[in-house]
Amino acid sequence: MKPSILYACLCVLAPLTAKAETPAQAELPAKVELPAKAELIVLDCQHLLDTAAGRMLDERSLLVEGERIVFAGTPEQVAERLGGTEPAARHALPTCLPGLTDLHVHLRDELAPGSYMRRFVLNPADYALIAAHHARLTLLAGFTTVRDMGDAAFETLALRNAIAAGIAVGPRIFATGKSIATTGGHADPTNGYRQDLMGDPGPAEGVIEGPLEAREAVRYRYKLGADQVKITATGGVLSLATSGENPQFTQAELDEIVSAASEYGMHVAAHAHGTEGMLRAVRAGVHTIEHGTYMNEEVIELMKQRGTFWVPTLLAGDFVTRKALEPGYLPDVVRAKAAEIGPVMSERFARGYKAGVRVAFGTDSGVSPHGENAREFALLVAGGMPPIEAIRSATLYAAEVLSRQSELGQAAVGYLADVIAVDGDPLEDVRVLEQVEFVMKGGVIYKP
Repeated sequence: MKPSILYACLCVLAPLTAKAETPAQAELPAKVELPAKAELIVLDCQHLLDTAAGRMLDERSLLVEGERIVFAGTPEQVAERLGGTEPAARHALPTCLPGLTDLHVHLRDELAPGSYMRRFVLNPADYALIAAHHARLTLLAGFTTVRDMGDAAFETLALRNAIAAGIAVGPRIFATGKSIATTGGHADPTNGYRQDLMGDPGPAEGVIEGPLEAREAVRYRYKLGADQVKITATGGVLSLATSGENPQFTQAELDEIVSAASEYGMHVAAHAHGTEGMLRAVRAGVHTIEHGTYMNEEVIELMKQRGTFWVPTLLAGDFVTRKALEPGYLPDVVRAKAAEIGPVMSERFARGYKAGVRVAFGTDSGVSPHGENAREFALLVAGGMPPIEAIRSATLYAAEVLSRQSELGQAAVGYLADVIAVDGDPLEDVRVLEQVEFVMKGGVIYKP
């Protein structure tokens, strides 16, 4: 596995998916060169967004040593703190804010015409190469942390480790590995196969029947080093099945999954579009509801009672609804579901947010193109979320979902030095986050 990982790192700029060059790709250097970590760096910010206070500060400097912010204040205060010591580097930046977090990505692939056939011609090593490329695009877009919400062969666990070891470039990854489904469910890897190829996938492959296999599947993911568990509590829009809403686990199966995950120190994220599947998942104690398309008042009240976070992924709904209009982009059984999902997700988000459901940021990137994650912000704001709350959903609240409140979500003393910069005020126009000019992750500058 290690040689494959290293090879993936050296070849991330040769993705196996043919697509038009995006601006983010055009900015990439000719080869991967990991930047050296300076001992002492000063970031002189014309403006700094204080996510905790919810306001923009003028003329603030951050002193970075190693991977953390060790001092923050006015330029004069930082100069006094330095006491004549020259930093290894100093950067003048426009508007600074904490690195962003996307709680729902799929780095291994990207939806495109013909993408449903890739699983028959690509190997896990191929997907690892693709995932490494997508991880780099995501980091350069300002997302310094992601929660990967499901792959096929646990390849994103290897990528997570390679990035953490400094031999690949990408965001900090909280990896799920293979999602857990029921037979024929949204994450059954053999959906759409002809019968003689289906085989009989089990808990290791993410397909369970009954509470005992549910617990076995969780334990297997713990064994391989997953950070959290993902389940598909209902059907899905992009799966090769007629229903995207039907519940796909019994209450007993869900209870067992959440119980086992809790015992192993992992939270459970539930993909869910339909109402009944959401109710069962929230009753079982899942940490987050992903998508939540047909959320109603009963679900809203139950989530508020339980403190369940909602990751609405409006960008995915918007993207597939537009692509449903393009002949041949999606299979017919998928196209019918995709055509209606975007407006429904937007309407229910506005209702659920206004009612007080806790929202954290996620895009389902991999459905939409990687590196365009920040387009989600404008959709959240259009649904009634103030810009500062939309930004907090990708900083403070995302850190809370990951139980990393003391390390992520703020550009403040003691926090990891994840800092990005944009030219403009995101509190006035949240779309400026779609053009990130500077990226630092853990004290290392990846986009100067």
